[in-house]
Amino acid sequence: MLKSWLNVLQTRWNSYKYRFVPWIAVNICKNERTLRQVPLCSLDKLVSDEEVLRSITKLFRALFSSNLGGQRDLLRMLSSSSQTNYQAAVGEEGPSDPGRVMFDTMGFAIERRPSSLQSAGTGTVYQKYEPIFFQSICNPFIFRCIDGVLIDGNDKGISKAVYRSCSGRDRLGPVKFSDTTWLTDEPYNPLAVGQYVNNCSNDKAANVCYQEFDVPTGFPIELCQYLPNVNYRMDMPSESEREIHPSSAAYLRRGREDACLSSDAQTSLSPEDSSREIPRCSQAI
Repeated sequence: MLKSWLNVLQTRWNSYKYRFVPWIAVNICKNERTLRQVPLCSLDKLVSDEEVLRSITKLFRALFSSNLGGQRDLLRMLSSSSQTNYQAAVGEEGPSDPGRVMFDTMGFAIERRPSSLQSAGTGTVYQKYEPIFFQSICNPFIFRCIDGVLIDGNDKGISKAVYRSCSGRDRLGPVKFSDTTWLTDEPYNPLAVGQYVNNCSNDKAANVCYQEFDVPTGFPIELCQYLPNVNYRMDMPSESEREIHPSSAAYLRRGREDACLSSDAQTSLSPEDSSREIPRCSQAI
């Protein structure tokens, strides 16, 4: 009996120790293979911000156009020019499967499969001063950004309940500011798998590299529904949000949406509505 309890404690400790600061401080330099050196945030760029923004906007527009039948209420809120641009694609026969849309748009597709490693590591965004203790217990899906902000990408338990609650809190009628389909077995944004992408281990090198990206405040409001992140608090300070972009995985962080629409798209939302914060997003690109 004692041995089984010790095994349980050992398993839970192995899951938690990577978020226990004293343990990290003692062990950080023991294995250079798993230590990533980033001298400055500005130097942590393998792909330009412009290219990242172009890629995700192109994909999100394609996803939106492939499901116009389910976007009627939101479409009516957009400007006439935006409606015309989207409706021009109605007569075109296009795929509705998100994976196929991604392949046709970007030339590759991403899907979630069983890991070849024993453990692998999109979600609720917590500032450094916000409580996350109970959510972190036995949770291997918490990502720490360079500035210490945490993203809880667990799709089960209390983490799932918190994300759904915050996402519903931020919704304005047909306007969704975050994606909840990544909590299901059929996510509509195929990029929303960043938290499942394997990091390196002692035996295997990483096949992706995370890159942080600031999403501009002019991000189109109709495309926010594909961002699989939400802020834990509504009244966050006006910081820019980020998307971490591995060669195949990304996390998005955004700030207050004072101008959530593109320059040629204005909706009937009030100024108070359009200033809602966009949540931080973790995706794989």
